Amino acid sequence: MNRRFITIAALSAGLLAGCGAARPSKYYQLTVPGDVTPVAERAPYPVTLLLGPLRASHLYREDHIVFSSSGESMGTYQYQQWAEPPTEMLVDVLLRDLRASGKYRAVDALRSNSHGDFILYGRLYDFKEISASPVMARLTMDLQLRETKTGSTVWTHYYSHDEPVSEKDISAVVAALDRNAQRGMGEIKASLDQYFSTRSLN
Repeated sequence: MNRRFITIAALSAGLLAGCGAARPSKYYQLTVPGDVTPVAERAPYPVTLLLGPLRASHLYREDHIVFSSSGESMGTYQYQQWAEPPTEMLVDVLLRDLRASGKYRAVDALRSNSHGDFILYGRLYDFKEISASPVMARLTMDLQLRETKTGSTVWTHYYSHDEPVSEKDISAVVAALDRNAQRGMGEIKASLDQYFSTRSLN
């Protein structure tokens, strides 16, 4: 039985500034499936899925962890950062999850020379700490599936969820964002599976 190890890596690096040492930065990443053997499907869907990049504001295309206080105020932690921008991490998690499901002929990232039957793309609206009482970790995203042959959008999925944070601590916030991401990817996978299971594919 395949096991998925859930780890959130925190790497610290100290930088010397002048005569004194600067405060070390900490880096975090989302849980991504490792070298998981795809589930053996008797008849995977005869389609190739291509995953395009997530559109987002510049806050989520950079590596700082975002927080939001009351009202519309937003900010970022100076010394708490993601190992990669959230837009890239989320696509990587979904790509590996879809591959590991074994339900598709192929799943790959969209590149200039890519050829596929469907392109999955979308927009990331929120991936942040909500500094309220209680503290929450919010993920909001909108995905669309386009058929390359016709150019038509054939499937859409909107995901929005606030995951409770166990304590007011950046590690707890990251863990809650990670749980939210895994929950969201699971919901997206199930919705895609339902779409293709009811579609006539030649």
